[in-house]
Amino acid sequence: MTRRWLPFPRISLFLGILWLLLAQSVSAAHILLALVLGLGLPLLTGGMLPDLPAIRRPDRLAAYGLLVLWDILVANVKVAKLTLGPLSRLNPAVVEVPLDIEDPIVASLLAATVTLTPGTVSMDIDMGARRLTVHGLDVPDPAALVAEIKDRYERRLLEIFG
Repeated sequence: MTRRWLPFPRISLFLGILWLLLAQSVSAAHILLALVLGLGLPLLTGGMLPDLPAIRRPDRLAAYGLLVLWDILVANVKVAKLTLGPLSRLNPAVVEVPLDIEDPIVASLLAATVTLTPGTVSMDIDMGARRLTVHGLDVPDPAALVAEIKDRYERRLLEIFG
């Protein structure tokens, strides 16, 4: 019975909190709207949502989020230095990252992480071949970029989602 009215409790909670953060208010009206959005949107779109993978290590999820935020900040500085200098010193490259991840949702999270980090863009996820194609702005060593993505992001996502 609960599953019918609350099919995606984490998404409902996330949507409600997101609304309150965006509204920057905890007035009764905004709390009511957060409840309506948090409960209503998953009910309306439930048939279109894929089965979400279980988070096996929620303690590692927060650490992963902080790591990604830190990497975004550091990469912004690196990209600024690269683009303000002579463009001839850039070594753009397209690399293929073999995936150990089997779940397409988790693979999408990896691709999103790579794209959020300035200087790299995910171009394609091929779950059949289990590979992620990435374009890097400055890739002097393609094997090092692959190793960094696998160790820094994929390994942690595998720990979080199993």
